[in-house]
Amino acid sequence: MAAVGLQTHIWANNTRSTLLLIGFPAMLTLVLFGLELVLMGFGFLPNSGGTLGQDIGLAVSMLAGTIPLAVVVALVWFAIAWFGNQAMIDVMTGARKVERRDEPQLYNLLENLAISRGLQTPTLRIIDSDSLNAFASGIREGHYSVTVTRGLIAALDRDEMEAVLAHELTHVINKDVRTMIIASIFAGIISVVCQLVFRGLFYLRSGKDNKNAGPLILIGFLIAAVGYVFAIVIRMMLSRTREFVADAGSVELTKNPDAMISALRKVSGRSKLQAPDDVQGMFLDNEREGFTDALFATHPSIDKRIAALIRFAGGRDPGVWDGAIVGTSTTAVPIS
Repeated sequence: MAAVGLQTHIWANNTRSTLLLIGFPAMLTLVLFGLELVLMGFGFLPNSGGTLGQDIGLAVSMLAGTIPLAVVVALVWFAIAWFGNQAMIDVMTGARKVERRDEPQLYNLLENLAISRGLQTPTLRIIDSDSLNAFASGIREGHYSVTVTRGLIAALDRDEMEAVLAHELTHVINKDVRTMIIASIFAGIISVVCQLVFRGLFYLRSGKDNKNAGPLILIGFLIAAVGYVFAIVIRMMLSRTREFVADAGSVELTKNPDAMISALRKVSGRSKLQAPDDVQGMFLDNEREGFTDALFATHPSIDKRIAALIRFAGGRDPGVWDGAIVGTSTTAVPIS
């Protein structure tokens, strides 16, 4: 992909991400409104004693009190995530920090790529898993990390590993990881509020003193459903096209499209790694099975990514990898 094309994709992705983040306060307000309607229907909040329209009007007036409280809660949540996001990711994935002395060749690959772009070298982390996967994380300069699995280290040769590290470093350069984490925090807040509404529908009974209880609960449920879908859309829109851009960025850094394609072939079908959905959206590959999972997939398929690299970067596809690593007929030469 040409440099101007790559930059255009970066601008488009950042614009889309910014618009989604700007829309968060409005969506949170809408979801809170739905929650108020549900609580009013269940009798936990007072009703107008009149028509359905009057009840809805009363719920709107209540927003003046609930919005400031929601903003404070959201800011506290955001502050905790801002300063503790890496610690939380480490706990959820089992990642641990390693130094140059622990993985000298891997560390040197990452350091050389960072120096080539005038960046501070991200912290290197490893997950002790046979899965083949990697991801970048962090919000601000000096706190970025690149994490790889043991399985990936064992399966990839030097050039393939360099291509994957360049892919993850591109996410850092383009500020994808910052946007992903911030958006995931916001999506998480919306999801929690929506789940409160959904659970209320199953475990509570409607208020006996409100003739509009049924319609209020139904309207609140529909609003909460819209908010929940929006939270899912945030995850999808912030990662799908970014993988194409990061693949192109890897080629720009390494000048080796064949290595990126070969690495993706090895990762394909072997990337399953247990983690929350928000973290999986940052992975090099996030496997999904079935129609529903494919519909809400956070990543384009490996085949589509390879096709893009062949078309725009002139790479060659080595074909499906047989899974062999060391001591067999394999092309993989582990870097450590």
